[in-house]
Amino acid sequence: MEFDSATFRKVLGHYPTGVCAITAMTGEGPVGMVVGTFNSVSLDPPLVGFYPDRGSTTWPRIATAGLFCVNVLSERQQDVCRAMASKAPDKFNRIAHRLSGMGSPIIEGAVAWIDCGVHAVHAAGDHFIVLGKVYALGIERANAPLLFFQGGYGMFASAPHEAAAAV
Repeated sequence: MEFDSATFRKVLGHYPTGVCAITAMTGEGPVGMVVGTFNSVSLDPPLVGFYPDRGSTTWPRIATAGLFCVNVLSERQQDVCRAMASKAPDKFNRIAHRLSGMGSPIIEGAVAWIDCGVHAVHAAGDHFIVLGKVYALGIERANAPLLFFQGGYGMFASAPHEAAAAV
């Protein structure tokens, strides 16, 4: 089977992903990056995962910090997503946040946050697989999460619960 990276991306773009901002505090201040690859990994011990690009300039700074916070962005935070995805050195000047108990930025308006320590990092092609051990977490707002689907951002529209009631 042969296919190019554009075909690979197009096909996988038919699967919606949630959008998260991974944040950390460094000696130079807060840093952050956007990922669409966040997932739950294990309940015991509580582990989560995400997959930063090997070419990321932010990931090495988060790795060095050793602690990070996953911020589940809300449907109303496309502007935050764009700011966090930018290469601007002062991303947090325009993003309201507070520090978690472990010292990582929690972005104001996020749906939820998950405070972690780097548990393991594995090379995987042009990305890394980062496992984080969860130390604390919370729900901030009952808003819908921001989703990425077929090259654009959107929100989740809940289907009627009639099907679940019929079971």
